[in-house]
Amino acid sequence: MRIAESIKQSIETKQKILSDTGLIETIREVASHCAEAFCNGNKVLFCGNGGSAADAQHLAAEFSGRFYYDRPPLPSEALHVNTSYLTAVANDYSYDEVYSRIIKGSGNEGDILIAISTSGNSTNIINALKVANELGLITIGMTGETGGKMKEHCDYLINVPSTDTPRIQESHIMIGHIICELVEAALFPKEQ
Repeated sequence: MRIAESIKQSIETKQKILSDTGLIETIREVASHCAEAFCNGNKVLFCGNGGSAADAQHLAAEFSGRFYYDRPPLPSEALHVNTSYLTAVANDYSYDEVYSRIIKGSGNEGDILIAISTSGNSTNIINALKVANELGLITIGMTGETGGKMKEHCDYLINVPSTDTPRIQESHIMIGHIICELVEAALFPKEQ
């Protein structure tokens, strides 16, 4: 049955993540950098295309809204939510510049860019990473197994051990939730 097979594949991908101590350590380091950035008055920016844009928006909302419990909002934004900006830049310049251009205008040294692409080869995401690096942002890529062309432009790469887009996206949101949970616990510890 296809349903059972899809669930099994999703579990297998997550088991591979769980057994990869290097990847687990990278996730921990990314969460630590996000917490430090927030403590220093910096922000966490997200970008992605399609389903990855939806993940970007979801995770930015977890930081700026709340995750597990009520606490002060954290400065975080998905860079594609202003449709007037997005369509103007795509029309007047190129879709390849929609993220790099907004980072030039609002990115600051010490901010974090989390760039999400299942293939790791989206030109507009790669351009965003290049500009972010030039400006001194910490760059984090969330990709599939190979990391694609993005891996050369990321300070930290979270590459899900799969080439299957749905399994990669499921893992991206799980990892994003773990990062949000770690950041929230570090910045707003609650008595157990």
